[in-house]
Amino acid sequence: RFVPERMVPFSFPLSKCALWDPVPMGDVIGSHITYYRNPKLSMMEKTLRLAYRHAKQNEKKLFSCFLLGTLAVDEDGEGIMLTIDRFDPGREV
Repeated sequence: RFVPERMVPFSFPLSKCALWDPVPMGDVIGSHITYYRNPKLSMMEKTLRLAYRHAKQNEKKLFSCFLLGTLAVDEDGEGIMLTIDRFDPGREV
């Protein structure tokens, strides 16, 4: 699915020497992880409980945290599996 209002163009950092011609060529295309693949999400129960407990103990309505995991492509190449197995509450500073 192409969602133009959420698509953000990416760019490379400035450098003194370019290895390619930066002038755009061809039509604009969108790239999204779910465009060609069927995504699956797996989350460890321990990680979910830890994140839930941290959210309940936090006095702010909104807070930042990280959920870390691995991304793997299925053997047939048709699907992807995101396995979240770690919770990091981050730092306030």
